[in-house]
Amino acid sequence: MNICLLGRQPKLCVAELEMRYGADAIHHVGDDFALVDANVDIDTLGGTVKVARPLTELDTTNPQKVFDYCRRELPNHAAKRPEGKIKLGVSLHGFDMPVAKINANVLSLKKAIKKTGRSVRAVPNTAAALSSAQTLHNNLTGDMGIELVFVHAGNKTLLGQVSGVQNIDAFAARDQARPKTDAFVGMLPPKLALMMINLSGITFAFSPTEFSETASRLTSVERSSASDRAADVPENSLASGSTATTPARVTSGGERKRILDPFCGTGVVLQEAALIGFDVYGTDLSEKMVDYSTANMKWLADKFGVDVDVNIHHGDAIETKWQLPIDAAVAETYLGQPFSAPPAPDKLAQVQRICNEIISKFLENIGTQVEKGTPFCLAVPAWRDKSGRFTHLPLVETLGKLGYHQVQLRHAKIDDLLYYREDQVVARQLLILRKD
Repeated sequence: MNICLLGRQPKLCVAELEMRYGADAIHHVGDDFALVDANVDIDTLGGTVKVARPLTELDTTNPQKVFDYCRRELPNHAAKRPEGKIKLGVSLHGFDMPVAKINANVLSLKKAIKKTGRSVRAVPNTAAALSSAQTLHNNLTGDMGIELVFVHAGNKTLLGQVSGVQNIDAFAARDQARPKTDAFVGMLPPKLALMMINLSGITFAFSPTEFSETASRLTSVERSSASDRAADVPENSLASGSTATTPARVTSGGERKRILDPFCGTGVVLQEAALIGFDVYGTDLSEKMVDYSTANMKWLADKFGVDVDVNIHHGDAIETKWQLPIDAAVAETYLGQPFSAPPAPDKLAQVQRICNEIISKFLENIGTQVEKGTPFCLAVPAWRDKSGRFTHLPLVETLGKLGYHQVQLRHAKIDDLLYYREDQVVARQLLILRKD
């Protein structure tokens, strides 16, 4: 069992976990966490920001009592660490305790460890939970790191230790260091691209022998390796260590599966899919974008040693005849023009009509070429007004007529599948589809 600590839009993160590991693997969902009975590979997830191994369950929801418990037990836990300075952090999820009081308690934990003769540095909280950047940059998942998490779960507290953290530096490097970008066509975040690949439901088959190859690609920016993470004490006690799983290659009967992005732009979906071992196929109406994707994929192969089949060519999504096989389609479709403020009703109706026509014709076109059951995850536009309500594409209500159905989730609603920031008018509505 793992405690998955979720990102900025928790319901979307839970949907990703459900599509990746199955609804039955998710045993409890809180406001910003989920308990997942699976080998969670954080480096192949876009939405989960930390993974923690449960250490114990306490019959209290009073965070002070949890700190008191840790103060008694933590010295034994710290004794299992190698020689050297221990780095200590604590994150609270679902508790209302002032940050100043949290820091005072963390210092008391530090003192309890120091009494055993160990050197300790405490990472100060600026909020109830340490950010993923604090966890990453202080190497709290390494041999000398201990980040305890208090999770409010019903009438109990789950106490865990962080075993994996999202490598935000690696995501940023892959996003910003690419040779070709174009803000005009939109900037699909690599995290979201990875989430969409998982949300499509395309299956992964991991081979342990290929684990380090893929992990090194995904975590190449100053990230401690799996061997650096603690694994030297028993489970289910505060003295437990932590291990972390890592990703391997994606296969289908001995052959890699292939993901198509028919609106490939600068190739972000292709990039993230290739990094986790999928063959990739991209087309775009713009020759410029074809050139950009081609250059970016060459850069990816050179920098990360990616060895997958890459096929990129010009193609209009409403009429292209793609080369088979297509094992899944993952794409940010045409989102229309950007808006800095909610548009007037007539302007919105015009943009909505254009987007609806293009995406509908694309679905009609590709539907004649792929097999029944082919998985899709498409980002389509939804427009937010001043009151926070969304206007959706008409095609969302007529997918059956186009030959598709939306996948129903157990732990998230279809309406939860919206990706946006508070200052954005145009949101991305994520459609998880299957070809009928």
